[in-house]
Amino acid sequence: MSEDKKLQENIEEKGQTTEDSTPQNGVETQESAQLSDVKEVEKAEPPKTEEPEEGGDQPVASDKEGTAEDGDVQNPDNTEDVLEEIDENNAEDAEDTDNEHRHNIPMLDYHSMSMENLVGELQRLVRNEKVQAIKKHVDGIKAEFDLKFQDFIEQKKEDFIANGGNEIDFRYNSVTKRQFNEVYADYREKRNQYYKNLEKDLKNNLKKRLEIIEELKGLVNVEEDMNTTYKTFKDLQEQWRNAGPVPRTHYNDVWRTYQHHVEIFYDFLHLNRELRDLDFKHNLAEKEKLIKQAEALATEPDLNKVFRELQILHKIWKEDIGPVGQEHRDEIWERFSNATKVLHQRRQDYYKQLDAEYEKNWERKQVIIAEIAHLANNVANNHKGLQQQIKKVEELRNDFFGAGKVPRSKNEKTWAEFKEAVRSFNRNKNAYYKNLKKEQQENLNKKRALLDLALSLKDSEDYDTTTPEMKRIQAEWKKIGHVPRKYSDKIWKEFKSACNHYFDRLHALKNKGQHEEEENLAKKEACLERLKALELSDDRDADLQRLKDFVAEWKSYGRVPFRKKNIDQKFNKILDALFKKLGVSHQDAELIKYGNKVQELAQAENERAIQNERSFIRKKIEEYKGEIRQLETNLQFFSNASEDNPLVKDVIDRVNKHKEALATWKAKLKKLNILENSMNREAEATEDEETEDTDEATE
Repeated sequence: MSEDKKLQENIEEKGQTTEDSTPQNGVETQESAQLSDVKEVEKAEPPKTEEPEEGGDQPVASDKEGTAEDGDVQNPDNTEDVLEEIDENNAEDAEDTDNEHRHNIPMLDYHSMSMENLVGELQRLVRNEKVQAIKKHVDGIKAEFDLKFQDFIEQKKEDFIANGGNEIDFRYNSVTKRQFNEVYADYREKRNQYYKNLEKDLKNNLKKRLEIIEELKGLVNVEEDMNTTYKTFKDLQEQWRNAGPVPRTHYNDVWRTYQHHVEIFYDFLHLNRELRDLDFKHNLAEKEKLIKQAEALATEPDLNKVFRELQILHKIWKEDIGPVGQEHRDEIWERFSNATKVLHQRRQDYYKQLDAEYEKNWERKQVIIAEIAHLANNVANNHKGLQQQIKKVEELRNDFFGAGKVPRSKNEKTWAEFKEAVRSFNRNKNAYYKNLKKEQQENLNKKRALLDLALSLKDSEDYDTTTPEMKRIQAEWKKIGHVPRKYSDKIWKEFKSACNHYFDRLHALKNKGQHEEEENLAKKEACLERLKALELSDDRDADLQRLKDFVAEWKSYGRVPFRKKNIDQKFNKILDALFKKLGVSHQDAELIKYGNKVQELAQAENERAIQNERSFIRKKIEEYKGEIRQLETNLQFFSNASEDNPLVKDVIDRVNKHKEALATWKAKLKKLNILENSMNREAEATEDEETEDTDEATE
């Protein structure tokens, strides 16, 4: 590849425009001419050695990272590839010394991070780190974010279509995506500005170094004192050290060309062996120091540090130390190369361990994918069960992203299988909810009917009837399934408000009634004590009236607390005993007591209360008739048994008691009918009088 092409690619990599990359003052042409002999120089290069790892918590070959989903570490198979990596990274560091800082920035596990956390990490890097040192980190974050966002937006689109939308109308405004784009745009702007400012200096430095090479080449043709020429050579070496960084695409080629001509100069210097041998001796000593440092790294446990130090040693070997005598060149390089190979083997062993871990991660992900696929093929047929499955799938998704990297060869297929399993579940889930819409509309209609009923009852004064009805519709409401989301909150609030309104009124009434019930209890207890102390006289009619007065007084007091309701039984027991002493039958006694109830109904003039009482009596009559029929049917099974048989006798007694009770309830119904007829006649008479008054007024 031509040097013009290399420089152009370098400029494009930095994000510059075509105008920025135009060569000025013929620099590019000069470079091409001066570097034309590099291919021949490269043939004389020693074997390549291994590159140390870059950045992150693990020694990962930074330029060999896997895809955004997962990936294994690239394992160089020979020292040629490793040394090439070292050369490339040293070239990048040489372009700007701040680039070295990237080795100290941890490379986090972006694959396991959520989109929100990825945005936060990108923002932290752009704000706090040098823009030229975070390229690989930003690329890793962007690849992961794009992957996750694509999966996220595809799910949203599927949900949109499943809910009846048209794909062409799908739009989704993601705040997280907008934030990511803003931070990434900020990074690109800073990066482009940085490289735009850097490019001019790099070109000038490259021009300066090429001029030094030209001067170095000319030294072998200068006819002057050798000491003066050597001094000029040393000056050129010092200028080279201070010439500044060059574009990374030219770094290695320029260095090789320079080193090539340095060696030519030393060969030329054979005319003055003393000066050359002093340099060779010094360079040999320095390179032996580097070899010892490389060999010492074999015991360093931190692989990040090992390969970072190795990279620095290769850079010093290459840039700062000149050649050694020909007789030592192969030996000294072999020693340095062997030390590098030892570290390279450690790296290979580490990669094998990583490969084993990645294989386990792949196996774990296969289990997760199978679990998701099983759920996709067995979607629940109810909302509760499906919600549990949705939660389970989300947990499995998190487990998948947290399971770590897989081998590069299995990465793409694993990711595709995972997405297909998740999407299959989502499609089946959406199909269920699509069918559920019709059911939800029916549920909405049912709840609206209950709401209307609750609104009609919320101000009712008939608490005995309304309270169980309100409880019933509340229970019915709970049995009804979900309604469309847009109506859910509104209809629930209206229903809850109606129910609360009624029960707040009921509770307020109960609180008031509790005080009244306590007062009624005190009055009834006093009445009961007086009834206990009552002594009958010889005047039956007077005694009977006194008992009727007790019944009327008792009825006037109303309810007592539930815990004391047995006081009515005590009163009736004493009352029945007194009626019995007066010779009043049980039925007549019941009718006397019921007479007070009839008077209360007459005074209230409440037609609804009379109808409720009528319904209650008729219900009791039917109950007793049914009991009597059942008992008489049972007697037929004892047709051959004597009436003295205890079982037969018990059934006969029960039949007689039920018949007496039935007669009593019929008598109560008769009294109620008489009351109702009397009230109807009075109403008709009142209506006739009003009509006559109207006629007279007309005349």
